[in-house]
Amino acid sequence: MSLRSGGVSVLLDVTEGRLPAIVHWGADLGDLTVDEAVAIVLANVPPVANNNVDKPVRLALLPEHHEGWVGRPGLSGSRAGTGWSPKFAVTAISVDGESLDDSELQFVSTGPGAVEVTAEDPVAQLQLVVTVELAAGGLLRARATVTNTGADGYQVDDVTLAFPVPQEARELLDFAGRWGKERVPQRRELGVGTHLREGRKGRTGADAATLLHLGTPGFGFARGEIWSVHTGWSGNHRHYAERLFSGEQVIGGGELLLPGELILATGESYQTPWIYGSYADGLDAVARRFHAFLRARPNHVDRQRPVTLNVWEAVYFHHDAARLIDLAERAAALGVERYVLDDGWFGSRRNDYSGLGDWTVSKDIWPTGLHPLVDRVRELGMEFGLWFEPEMINVDSDVARAHPEWIMATGDRMPVEARHQQVINLGVPECYAYIRDAIFAVLAEYDIGYIKWDHNRDLIDAGTQPEGRPGVHAQTEAVYRLIDDIKAAHPGLEIESCSSGGARVDLGILERTDRVWVSDCIDPLERQQMNRWTTQLIPPELMGSHIASGRSHTTGRVHDFSFRAATAVFGHLGIEWDLAEATESELADLGDWIAFFKQERDLLLGGDLVRIDSADPTLALHGVVAPDKSKAIYSFGVIARSEVAPIGRFRLPGLDPEMSYRVRPVLVGTMPRLSPPAWWNVTMDRGADLSTVQAPGSVFTGAVLGSVGVQAPALDPDHAVLLRVEALTGD
Repeated sequence: MSLRSGGVSVLLDVTEGRLPAIVHWGADLGDLTVDEAVAIVLANVPPVANNNVDKPVRLALLPEHHEGWVGRPGLSGSRAGTGWSPKFAVTAISVDGESLDDSELQFVSTGPGAVEVTAEDPVAQLQLVVTVELAAGGLLRARATVTNTGADGYQVDDVTLAFPVPQEARELLDFAGRWGKERVPQRRELGVGTHLREGRKGRTGADAATLLHLGTPGFGFARGEIWSVHTGWSGNHRHYAERLFSGEQVIGGGELLLPGELILATGESYQTPWIYGSYADGLDAVARRFHAFLRARPNHVDRQRPVTLNVWEAVYFHHDAARLIDLAERAAALGVERYVLDDGWFGSRRNDYSGLGDWTVSKDIWPTGLHPLVDRVRELGMEFGLWFEPEMINVDSDVARAHPEWIMATGDRMPVEARHQQVINLGVPECYAYIRDAIFAVLAEYDIGYIKWDHNRDLIDAGTQPEGRPGVHAQTEAVYRLIDDIKAAHPGLEIESCSSGGARVDLGILERTDRVWVSDCIDPLERQQMNRWTTQLIPPELMGSHIASGRSHTTGRVHDFSFRAATAVFGHLGIEWDLAEATESELADLGDWIAFFKQERDLLLGGDLVRIDSADPTLALHGVVAPDKSKAIYSFGVIARSEVAPIGRFRLPGLDPEMSYRVRPVLVGTMPRLSPPAWWNVTMDRGADLSTVQAPGSVFTGAVLGSVGVQAPALDPDHAVLLRVEALTGD
């Protein structure tokens, strides 16, 4: 059975009533005949090795121990010690919802689509449904549903899906990180054994693997075969790569279940999260498959993303109506389109020690409610947004005093605090209803178009009182349900996923939300790295990217405005800055950059991602290219001092090699100190003001730009210059 799309083929073996096995996942094989498909299946059957089982070991999408597979099994669980090694037999197969009869099971060749396989084990008393989908852009995803058909409970410990990868792929790339420095790439060789990345924080985590890649050694942004997986789940989870003594290699993932967390009663089912797989040549092509999948969703955001001001770094907890209204007026004058009031508007929330969970407007700070601010923001033509942290609670709060049993805990003790807060248990129906109704009441009273949804601590000892049974799975499902309920009641409302910055960036939360906050660190030097690698999973329009004050609140570094702006415009642009403290020059520059973003956001947020490999680690080179190759914007960034000067040429890949393009610098606001290269066609001293110059640039073919490149300007560290590339029309 073959699925084909976007230059990718997935060939499934569903013969002899066995669970589906991926025979080929990789480059497009074209339209296959039955004989050709059978030949490929036979070519994939390994010989019987010495000191192994006496038949070829078959690797199913849900690996089975009874087949002789001694790697990680697909299903781990038992019925009080029995049924722990199930043997499933297929009972039904459907393609795109249409059931196949016996005569059709031999081979079906399709384009993109979904295959669903149902299987049973009457001895273990389990039913299994495995779903495999290939999207129009070539992104693969799969999930499994396990149902208990027995009379007693079946404890599910682990359900993991595994995608086979050929032995040519031996180099791993995934991500690490911490608060304020998310998605740090790390590489290593895959040897015999298991490379296991587990997230046990009850949220995705700033240190999450995010995407696990396995590719041919030395792969880069534009070269090398790469297979990657992503677990689309916002709670405890795993990604892994495994190489067996027998040479088989797999990558996969699934939810990480806590001990005894999931015991299925008769007729109950457990469905895994989607496990996504992207195959392509080069990291950019891997990323673009995810981008194409997300952009094809009916609920995907418009590319005309509103320029957003968030007030957190401007005022923190110090809410004052006059000051906040003044900030709104300054923002509107610059062209800001959305205004977001952050933490501190509710209950006793004057600091982070109290008030979480009491979602009513503070009468102390806002005696007439939020109406004066909301009304003024709306009069100024901006959308109003509001911060919530619905999953958390302070012990010093009215709701905690009334319902201490709603705090997640186990072992007859309170979990260790983090940010002076605990987790409120949305898995408790009464607690869920309280939080939902409180949010609904605020949304009913005020004209709110946007929620910044925060989540500021890991889930430690996250049990349900009084027994203390683990509750992370139920909490994650409840969060999804709560967001779904809010959006169903308020069509058009946007929600941002923020979690101590970028600690909840995954396709599970992004099924329901409209952007993520990449990091609480807005230092542009750090954001060059974090934005670069966050786009490995999500397109720029889903990535909150703000311009902050000159001195970073998280690192203490000071950066020129041009570097801050040139970094931020390659995402959903916003501002995180007390504009009352900005100079007239800074405000003028900010207005110019906002105007530039609005002019170009259709390209910046709708183009194809291009990141440029460089042998010089002091450079950060990237851009976006229009889908029709008619235009592009590239960024040339210097993030450290190189051992050579000048830097030399750099390439601008992704363009049509047959087309001719005019390339010129983007001269917005106060430019950084630089010496322009000759091809800019401007003559001036190093450090002269370029902001009033119209540099004509030069004309090159796409082939020259992609293969030869152009000379870089001489630029100081922690600065960037943008280049605008436009195809000649021939007029």
